[in-house]
Amino acid sequence: MPEFVTRAQLRLPDNLPVPIDDGQAAHLTGMQIPDIRLCSTNNDWVRISQIKGRTVLFVYVRAKLPGQTALYDYWDTIPGATGCTVESCGFRDNYLDFLQAGAGIVGLSSEDANRQKQAVKRLSLPFPLLSDPKFDLAIPLRLPMFEVNEHTFLKRLTMIVKDGVIEHVFYPVFPPDTHAEKVLIWLRTN
Repeated sequence: MPEFVTRAQLRLPDNLPVPIDDGQAAHLTGMQIPDIRLCSTNNDWVRISQIKGRTVLFVYVRAKLPGQTALYDYWDTIPGATGCTVESCGFRDNYLDFLQAGAGIVGLSSEDANRQKQAVKRLSLPFPLLSDPKFDLAIPLRLPMFEVNEHTFLKRLTMIVKDGVIEHVFYPVFPPDTHAEKVLIWLRTN
């Protein structure tokens, strides 16, 4: 059994570039989530549009599991690319507080389900991750993306979805290691 990964073990580089708000998420608030099934790490299919109540849908680039090297040598120089694992752990560490605030949590990336299952296990995540490798949800929502060496990635953002409608958007997400707490504060006051 792997040892529990703490956020302290996932220290971010001091010189991490700050992503700018390029307006690519400005259209999302008020949108209906399309009725699309996505593969879940719980071995089922999830339709975010059908989830009742509030859901925190955090979109991340890719999880770098402890002991793995970055996808590219210059990954840390790409604004918003680094920090997805520590962000996921922030949602994990505050999971019960999110439930008490009336919201479930779901993560979303373009990674395949097998890689996501490894992340859920290694990071002890109590919530599912959804796989959108063909951008079936991302394209109709026009989620922000970026390309590196002919690979397309989703940009990090968080949506508060209530009964299938996007109620609020956090974009860009920075710093990722304290983002979960910011989302929790918003939920408690709205």
